Amino acid sequence: MSLKEWKNWKHVTKLDPDRLNTEEIISTVVNSGTDAIIIGGTLNVTREKVEKLISKITEYRKSIPIVLEPSNPECVTFTNIDYLFIPSVLNTKNIIWISKAIVEWIKNERRKNVEIPWNKVVGEAYIVLNPKSSVAKVTEADTDLTIDDVVAYAIYAEQYLSFPIVYIEYSGVFGNPEFVKAVSENIVNAKLFYGGGINSRNKALTMSKYATIVVGNVVYEDLNKYLETII
Repeated sequence: MSLKEWKNWKHVTKLDPDRLNTEEIISTVVNSGTDAIIIGGTLNVTREKVEKLISKITEYRKSIPIVLEPSNPECVTFTNIDYLFIPSVLNTKNIIWISKAIVEWIKNERRKNVEIPWNKVVGEAYIVLNPKSSVAKVTEADTDLTIDDVVAYAIYAEQYLSFPIVYIEYSGVFGNPEFVKAVSENIVNAKLFYGGGINSRNKALTMSKYATIVVGNVVYEDLNKYLETII
């Protein structure tokens, strides 16, 4: 597996360890044609839940990559995953969500003499834009941003901080395509991901013109609609 494989993904499915992941859901996702599965959630995520979901997926998966996107350092494991995507929320008001949580994780691993496989680690520069979402509330994100603000954050992430991924997160609602389009036109090297409210083929096609789309909630709402998002 290429270590840069994620740069070619068009459609990614996000599964939440805190939700009911039935055999039907996992089997459908694994065989759907999605390019990868991200395991991640905001609330009530524990290492036990993460490992249980990883175990379920590995029973079904063929060659589909598994990505862990931890919401806290205690959830991190490298067992049976291909990548660790670590989010930093750039528009937070609390430094813990930019760097402090990551620094604490590194310190804990060093104390345990654990060597981090950095070739599996990919940093994500998150820009959270739905004020009603759990992720916005938990991370204290400043979501009252203009297009110019969002583009500036994206350029800052790519050019100044050298993040390989810029992630526009609307989490639960379908966002403004003009924001996503503007970011896509102003970053060069970073890969743009978009997540939020994709529950139809039309919405998937709209956002996929500008970014890798991440589909999540619809998996738990309607598997047939989820399958329509595969592009």
